[in-house]
Amino acid sequence: MPDGSGRAPEARPGGGGRPVSVGLVAETERDPLPLDTVGVGPWEGPWPEDRRYDPELLAAGDRRNVVDRYRYWTVEAIVADLDPRRHAFHVAIENWRHDLNIGTVVRTANAFLAAEVHVVGKKRWNRRGAMVTDRYLSVRHHPDAAALGAWARERGLPVLAVDNLPGARPLETAALPRACVLLFGQEGSGLTAEAREVAGDVLSIAQFGSTRSINAGVAAGIAMHAWVRQHADLTASG
Repeated sequence: MPDGSGRAPEARPGGGGRPVSVGLVAETERDPLPLDTVGVGPWEGPWPEDRRYDPELLAAGDRRNVVDRYRYWTVEAIVADLDPRRHAFHVAIENWRHDLNIGTVVRTANAFLAAEVHVVGKKRWNRRGAMVTDRYLSVRHHPDAAALGAWARERGLPVLAVDNLPGARPLETAALPRACVLLFGQEGSGLTAEAREVAGDVLSIAQFGSTRSINAGVAAGIAMHAWVRQHADLTASG
């Protein structure tokens, strides 16, 4: 039975409902993976009388890549619990070539509890790398960088581009605004000229090897973590 704390009841020892070793994550919420791969098995004993719990998951087990407190919860219940705690930064990424990195950016934005993810350019984006985490946060579309800039100005959100461009300020020493939009370009080509125009500042990530740039998904993760180090309540991490 739920204890009123908002946490999932403790997993039962032995048989269904026990935690199992973490391995490869299913690409869909209901992938028929073996129970010894990831997650917990079917609920044992009387089912909790709490609408946050999903009857299908209680019956079949929960193999999703979610923290323990959300085991057996419905997607809607998880989102409702996350929404009041979302951080004030947004993440935007340009989408002109169906970049595989967009899914990675969405997954990382979910992990760092970004306010929203913004896809700029083509509306359809490659969801494979997101591992269905787009179900747990809002993904907003803008047809172009100008539209993103207008949206951000209406809300008083500074747009900070992240790219290794001449004149960029080091991300490592920059004081990031609490409420802002972190903007990233496509893999390889980086930010478009239009994206640079809407950005109030450009930040670069220090590199020490021979390569000119790093993966766009990695760059986004580094920038989000920089925001977390400056502004997040680390005691609230799960």
